[in-house]
Amino acid sequence: MTTRILFVGNSFTARNSLPDLLAQLVEAGGKGALEWKLVSAGGASLRQHFNKGDVAALLRDAPWDSVVLQEQSTLPAKNAARMGDNVRDLHALIRQAGARTVLYMTWARADAPETQTAISAAYAESGQQVGATVVPAGLAWQFCLAQEPQIVLHDRDGSHPALAGSYLAACAFYKVLFAGRAKKIPTLDIAVPKAEQLALQACARQAVSAFRKGAF
Repeated sequence: MTTRILFVGNSFTARNSLPDLLAQLVEAGGKGALEWKLVSAGGASLRQHFNKGDVAALLRDAPWDSVVLQEQSTLPAKNAARMGDNVRDLHALIRQAGARTVLYMTWARADAPETQTAISAAYAESGQQVGATVVPAGLAWQFCLAQEPQIVLHDRDGSHPALAGSYLAACAFYKVLFAGRAKKIPTLDIAVPKAEQLALQACARQAVSAFRKGAF
């Protein structure tokens, strides 16, 4: 079985190729194959993607099972209402194309961890407003930073993900979109030690469970 996902976002999705990490997890987990395409621009908001029209064109040109939306990293905390408008407009296009809307909850910057609460809430609210699936990657980061502080999730700029951070996000995607009730998340042949990967998997499972219970 092949799943087709269109990713829409910026460098938070592009760095370390989150879609490719997810594709590797899907293959390693025996969940078929993942075909993906990424629409990305540095620092772009969802409004910029909507106004440009590239997402609408891709939705017309090919069928997609899901479309992943990743908002500009600080906007959810600064202006949740504007994010909600952006998600709603893109969701209308996605629904018209017969695909599922998935929201990629991102993480707080290293020097502002207190903003994660607002980021998580903005994604949760936007998801509820349009009936979208939310992948709580940012919540997984929050749990990992508290429980596994020796694992480096942020890159040197304190904003973008290191490889471990991208793998953690990919684990959250895998758990939400492919694993169902299964607890196992595959380890990959990447430059993240297996022991760290196992710890990251546990944080992803914890975050997904907590988000579903509204405990965030």
